[in-house]
Amino acid sequence: MSITTQEPTGSRLPNPGQLVPEMGEVGAALFKATGNGSVPRATIALLQLRAGQLVGSTYLVLLHAGNLRNAGESEQRIAAVATWQDAPFFTEAERAALALTEAVLQPPAAGERVSDELYARASAHYDDKALATLALAIGQVNFFVPVALIGKPIPGRSPADQWTPVAGQ
Repeated sequence: MSITTQEPTGSRLPNPGQLVPEMGEVGAALFKATGNGSVPRATIALLQLRAGQLVGSTYLVLLHAGNLRNAGESEQRIAAVATWQDAPFFTEAERAALALTEAVLQPPAAGERVSDELYARASAHYDDKALATLALAIGQVNFFVPVALIGKPIPGRSPADQWTPVAGQ
């Protein structure tokens, strides 16, 4: 018995950027806001990769892993994001950002998502502006999560080729 998988030919949803052009403006504003220099871009990309892993989106995982690779990050660091807690490749500041990402995206069985202890740990590495930027960076990837999960763009394809064209365009 052989198992064959058929490569999808397009996303389930036509290009949301064409359907709702304002989405591009919001995305650009979020990118500008998170690029204010208070948090290294590498840290933001690491937390965005972790967010893609947590929500189970192959598209987002490959997108953010590719962004990290293109920025010169090592394969070790990229691969170890899923197991960052015991991987030796991350700074304490990066660990705090990854912990915040997990706390926001994974509700605990009991207690607060972001405990006072976690906040204190993060604030030891980031000032108020950087903490707000980290919150925006988690929100930035979450802005695109529903589109990625509902629209299911093709993992590994360029942005121009990932979406089914909008009918009539």
